[in-house]
Amino acid sequence: MRTLLFTVSSSENGMTALDFLRSHGFSRRAINALKVSGGLTRGGEILRTVDRVYTGDILKAVFDDVEKSDILPNHTLHAPVIFENEDYVIFDKPPKMPTHPSLHHYNDTLANLFAALYPQLMFRPLNRLDLGTSGLCVCAKNKPAAFGIKLVKTYFAAVNGEITESGSICEPIGRISDSIIKREVRPDGKFAETLYRPILVKNGRTLLEITLKTGRTHQIRVHMAYIGFPLIGDEMYGGDCSELDRQALHCGKVSFSDMLTGEKVSAESKLPYDIERLFR
Repeated sequence: MRTLLFTVSSSENGMTALDFLRSHGFSRRAINALKVSGGLTRGGEILRTVDRVYTGDILKAVFDDVEKSDILPNHTLHAPVIFENEDYVIFDKPPKMPTHPSLHHYNDTLANLFAALYPQLMFRPLNRLDLGTSGLCVCAKNKPAAFGIKLVKTYFAAVNGEITESGSICEPIGRISDSIIKREVRPDGKFAETLYRPILVKNGRTLLEITLKTGRTHQIRVHMAYIGFPLIGDEMYGGDCSELDRQALHCGKVSFSDMLTGEKVSAESKLPYDIERLFR
């Protein structure tokens, strides 16, 4: 259960409860959850979203999270915690650790680590990194914290060849017909846009800073391979695996606004050694 208290200011006098909640960053889903549960009250009485609030009113918003996790805890796993508060935890996921349990990965994932650290909580990752991708993974500790969050993510990727100018790739991505996981650029795919900027060119390689306008499966890997620069170590999409046995992709920065408190949260993770050494 998560409880929030708000005192109505003079500048908010006469607002509807709906407008008040919106002004404090509540998403439509969070507001609907309060309406359904009757979790928004004033002076112990349920407050409807159409009711008006007045200076000095104390509003209480209670979110009841009754979901339980069935993920097995694994206390032997480790991933550094970069940031933590009452609503979120940000892990620095190592490469080759899956985010979710799946076939052949029942007990060695970030979800199993989360279950060990927070046995009473449901695992709610707000961004999901591929098995071979390292870096920051943001998890909500409760259901309302996951409502309406907009993550701003920055990735770093290494490719063979020299890219000297920034650019964008705007090509639709869809699943290859005979594959469960592999994607490709195809006319009937979903719109996808990737922005890239070279930040280091050395040893015949380029380190790119990448941001996404959309979030398709394998988007960076597919788009970079499409323009002739597959990620180093990315065997699935044609990358050179002679010096790296996983895709050279790292989520190095994340930022967002805490939906429940309005706090601005940001975190960074330095480039891991196996990618950094490619440019020594």
